[in-house]
Amino acid sequence: MTRIGIYGGAFDPPHLAHLVIARSAVVQFQLDQLRVIPTGSAWHKNRPLTASLHRLAMAHLAFDDIHRVVVDPREIQRDGPTFTIDTLSELKVEYPDALFYLFVGQDQAQAFTTWHRWEAILDIATLVVAQRPDGSSVDNPADTARWHNGVPAKVQSLDMPMMDVSATDIRSRLSQADLEPTSLPDHVLRYIKQHCLYQTHSDDRNHS
Repeated sequence: MTRIGIYGGAFDPPHLAHLVIARSAVVQFQLDQLRVIPTGSAWHKNRPLTASLHRLAMAHLAFDDIHRVVVDPREIQRDGPTFTIDTLSELKVEYPDALFYLFVGQDQAQAFTTWHRWEAILDIATLVVAQRPDGSSVDNPADTARWHNGVPAKVQSLDMPMMDVSATDIRSRLSQADLEPTSLPDHVLRYIKQHCLYQTHSDDRNHS
């Protein structure tokens, strides 16, 4: 049976911890493919995202060389707000006999029951929670996931090295010319410099 992983996010920008999650997911869950899906119109974000064409380009630069990982642009190409349940429903039609795994960080997981139609998501995919960078683990992922008295035991933990990497911190450093982050893939950093992304004076030009 085909095993497909879904790993969504803003990837604004994609950093080394994202790559570790992708590689760990493929190996631990023996995935036939992991679909990395940059967010389109993010209804839950309290800040504007970098223009989608840049985030998609950076995702390709970061993930294209990883075995069994495919960058999927469907949410960027979709009009209006993008919801995970819509993406999963589409993939279920495309791969009706596949097993699906949805990979999220613990911060996302703790807000999971606020997601649009979260119960339906669990009907299609197994939720897999990555560990926190502070070293706390998911000893019992089912208990960890049951924040609002409803998430069932169909939740697993992603084993991966601890990496204290923050996209917020990376963007902050990139906004200051003398602070170059070391947690970005080389190709991504070159792209950011080429297009002057995340610089304070270019925010209006580079965000949508």
